[in-house]
Amino acid sequence: MADEKNRVLIFDTTLRDGEQALMRSLTPKQKLQLAMMLDELGVDVIEAGFPISSPGDLRSVHDIGHALRHATCCGLSRTVEKDIDAVHEALKDLDHYRIHTFVATSNIHVKDKLHRSFDQVVEMCDHCVRYARNYTDDVEFSCEDAGRTPIDNLCRIVETAIRAGATTVNIPDTVGYTLPSEFGGIIRTLFERVPNIDQARISVHCHNDLGMATANSLTAVQQGARQIEVCMNGLGERAGNCSLEEVVMAMKLRSGYMGGVWTNVVAKNIARASQMVATVCNEPVPSHKAIVGSNAFAHSSGIHQDGVLKDKATYEILTPESVGFRENNLHMTARSGRHMIKAELAKLGYREGTYDLDDVYARFLRLADRKGQVFDYDLEALMFFSQDEDESDQFKLDNLSVISGGKNVIPAASVRLRVGKRTRTESGTGNGPVDAVFNCINRLTGLKLKLNHFTIGAKGSGMDAQGQVDVDVIENGRHYYGSGISTDVIEASALALISAANSLYRTRLIEEREGGKRLRAVGP
Repeated sequence: MADEKNRVLIFDTTLRDGEQALMRSLTPKQKLQLAMMLDELGVDVIEAGFPISSPGDLRSVHDIGHALRHATCCGLSRTVEKDIDAVHEALKDLDHYRIHTFVATSNIHVKDKLHRSFDQVVEMCDHCVRYARNYTDDVEFSCEDAGRTPIDNLCRIVETAIRAGATTVNIPDTVGYTLPSEFGGIIRTLFERVPNIDQARISVHCHNDLGMATANSLTAVQQGARQIEVCMNGLGERAGNCSLEEVVMAMKLRSGYMGGVWTNVVAKNIARASQMVATVCNEPVPSHKAIVGSNAFAHSSGIHQDGVLKDKATYEILTPESVGFRENNLHMTARSGRHMIKAELAKLGYREGTYDLDDVYARFLRLADRKGQVFDYDLEALMFFSQDEDESDQFKLDNLSVISGGKNVIPAASVRLRVGKRTRTESGTGNGPVDAVFNCINRLTGLKLKLNHFTIGAKGSGMDAQGQVDVDVIENGRHYYGSGISTDVIEASALALISAANSLYRTRLIEEREGGKRLRAVGP
């Protein structure tokens, strides 16, 4: 039986710190599906969001918390009572949940950001940890920018947090400043100098600004830390957070060297989780990315190929199968029934009841008629790029036709749009077919959306791959983002602009209801 004292908890913050790095926020449905995948992956804690930031985020954290089967749901809060109240409001119906409260502790943050003395920061820590303990016995406290905090101050506030009732104390290298020997020394010093440190679990949250996030995290584990805060694919603010897949597989492969540490993560689910996060977040995994990149198990050197043909272990310290990579062997066509689609969705990690099978199947058939054969990545894309994804959508594409081609042909488009309960049609021209479509949509929605950025990429491979279009549009100086996917790139472009228009519409609804502005989440 594994030694429990050597168990390292995996705290996943893809939905909080990871989402902060994205061009556009994830929808509640996307967050929920990612949370369930992370739950199946075997992470111990899922930081579902920052509930005080918006009513939508509070509802999303609530929904995630009630859907999880294994992982503990966690909400982030500043050392402010109303923040802590918001986490409690989102998760109060659960038998167990975590409140994660944080405050900056480095001199530059305390002086220039908080405009307080360190004594006042210590008082904030003490008060808010005790306040959070009134709601739950699972309270985590983070010393933001611990990597640049004077060690005497760090020891003092860690001792205070534990005395106040924190069961986990997190030591973040918030700006990715430290080197492994330096960061390991900080953790070692805390264990040597904080008298009550045995009463809490020590956690680390490392950013990758100098490319040290994984090394710093593993060094901290060697010095006694027993929780690592991570993001799938290394997503996160600026250069990203510590990669889940890297620390998990490093500890699995080098467990003996690291003193027998282990995690609950199911390694064979890593590839699927990585692909889902990349698809949903529209953040492709770099080909050279450790563990999950397309080149991670590729060999082009003749010497390497010769060695691998003789014995894979000559140049592969891990096998593709160990993290869940496999050849696509799904054969889905228009002749496939609902039961097969339901079974394939289950293989991909989607639980029954979390999606509308009739809706997915109807869209699957339309795609299968166009493509002939549908693959797993196509099916997964249908889960996240539905034209009917959100009941609050004000604008929905009903019909589209385009005329283009030849130097003497003026590109023209006709667009029929459902606007609320009404249907409207507009025709127009443009510099090209996409411009013509965009001109029509702008007139139909009544919005003055200025296109700032337009990207197109293929989802899948081959000539029949679906095209994904992502747009960044500006209205009154504010950016809105949208995505669309289709085998027809003109249709994908229309769907992307309509998605952005719906984002603007929902933002206006929220602002009208709440009379305030969304608070941008920050954290360790």
